[in-house]
Amino acid sequence: MKKVMFISSVGGHLTQLLQLDEIYNNYEYVLVTDRTEVTEKMVDKYNMEFLVYGSRSNLIKFLFILLFNCFKSLYLFIKYRPDWVVTTGANACGPMCCLAKLFGKKVLFIESFAKRNTPTVTGKLIYKFADVFVVQWEELLDYYPDAEYWGWIY
Repeated sequence: MKKVMFISSVGGHLTQLLQLDEIYNNYEYVLVTDRTEVTEKMVDKYNMEFLVYGSRSNLIKFLFILLFNCFKSLYLFIKYRPDWVVTTGANACGPMCCLAKLFGKKVLFIESFAKRNTPTVTGKLIYKFADVFVVQWEELLDYYPDAEYWGWIY
């Protein structure tokens, strides 16, 4: 059975990733997101791991959290050894996607539904090496010509 790591930051990115939950059990999976009061309550329903939540409002604190999460991502990657990393972005996914490529694994990135006319920062970075890059709006094909338009995941 294929091993898949589903990863996103909290909020809208996680809401989009949870739209795929019908397929989770088709794989040996783990869902990785930021630890918050809301996500801690999800452990009864999903196989989950957590990263430290960090807001970009305090840049210095955010950089330390990002560094910590990079090491935690390496630990989680080694622990689960996914064949695929599937993500809707943002902060939490960058290091994990880089690790996946470094170890010869596949990355599927789904660009945010909220971005209809302009790309996300994370999308612009991950587009360069994602194995499958999906947009939810046809307009984004202008920015990502090799992307696949799959429509909305809602």
